[in-house]
Amino acid sequence: MAYLFTSESVSEGHPDKIADQISDTLLDNFLAFDEESKVACETLVTTGQVVLAGEVRSNTYLDVQQIARDVINDIGYTKGAYQFSGDSCGVISLIHEQSPDINQGVDRATKEEQGAGDQGMMFGYATTETANFMPLALDISHKMVYELAELRREGNEIPYLRPDAKSQVTIEYSDDNIPQRIVAIVLSTQHDQFMENDEEMVAKIKKDIIEILMPRVIAQLPEYVQELFNNDIKYHINPTGKFVIGGPHGDAGLTGRKIIVDTYGGKGAHGGGAFSGKDPSKVDRSAAYASRHIAKNLVAAGVADEVLVQVSYAIGVVEPTSISVDTYGTSKVEMSNGEIAKKVGEIFDMRPFAIEERLNLRNPIYRETAAYGHMGKEPKKVTKIFKSPYNGEIKKEVELFTWEKLDYVDKVKDAFGL
Repeated sequence: MAYLFTSESVSEGHPDKIADQISDTLLDNFLAFDEESKVACETLVTTGQVVLAGEVRSNTYLDVQQIARDVINDIGYTKGAYQFSGDSCGVISLIHEQSPDINQGVDRATKEEQGAGDQGMMFGYATTETANFMPLALDISHKMVYELAELRREGNEIPYLRPDAKSQVTIEYSDDNIPQRIVAIVLSTQHDQFMENDEEMVAKIKKDIIEILMPRVIAQLPEYVQELFNNDIKYHINPTGKFVIGGPHGDAGLTGRKIIVDTYGGKGAHGGGAFSGKDPSKVDRSAAYASRHIAKNLVAAGVADEVLVQVSYAIGVVEPTSISVDTYGTSKVEMSNGEIAKKVGEIFDMRPFAIEERLNLRNPIYRETAAYGHMGKEPKKVTKIFKSPYNGEIKKEVELFTWEKLDYVDKVKDAFGL
């Protein structure tokens, strides 16, 4: 019996994603001027207001208000009609010093002995379903809202778009887990009131999404995915009707409220810990990235077609409390999941500092993760410039999405005899 699976994504202008991007941009600035910074920064956005809160231990001082305003303007909230704009919103900072009780478990005499920043379990997932080893429904959902933002910035073909948007894709699978067809597509986008008649306006939006956005999205997909699109897809475009009031004025946004969009769209599993605003001493973030790195390299090496890696920690303790692997019955090696997990522990050093070093996480690389997913993107080197009224200007060359590199495939093949 065939079954359906659905994943969603949200645009960079969604209120929760505005919060994530502000938190991660603050983190990047702290790390740029003091790479040893310990940061846990949360953001709340609502009508005309931004509230920053959290704990920081750092040798640098930032103009956090200006950083938040710049992010909001970059996203596209620049008009008074949105009831939320970078130049006019209030920014309240309640950020304070990190607790010494927490810090004593993390900072040690040598960095190698650094304890985990908290307890918890983290997951990494990979599948052969797409070229980037990500679940297909999520991959298409991300591309839809990303392209929608590109169309908004271009301002030509669909000139009435506003920044807030959500997408959702439902795929039918066969019993052997092969995608058969796309069943339904949902897209809600904020827009200007560009017509007096609401029904005509919503009809125009639906027509533009299907005839302008979707061909651009489909053109980016490989042929086997393009074939899943068909004339029977149910399109739900702005299904409630008009969507003029949106962004933080329509819904308050908070850091860490889109953790499934950030990861695997409901495939695999999630330990519950959010990523944005946390420096890499927080295993919620660093170990989730390391687990993705493991899962992706295992699948790419041919150990299995689908892999879920779980790792867990105790606060202040160096070694993980567990590493486990689930291959969902797709393993291609003569080993149990437990034996595969034991090998994984031998290949990959999962101590917190070892993860930081292996993936070069103590760098300002996080703003780029904070929209359209933390996983499945191309690793690349970029030069970033950071400016501070207190510390001048600093230029840094950094590598983004290091956890997506397939740099352990050969080691995995050797270890598993592939």
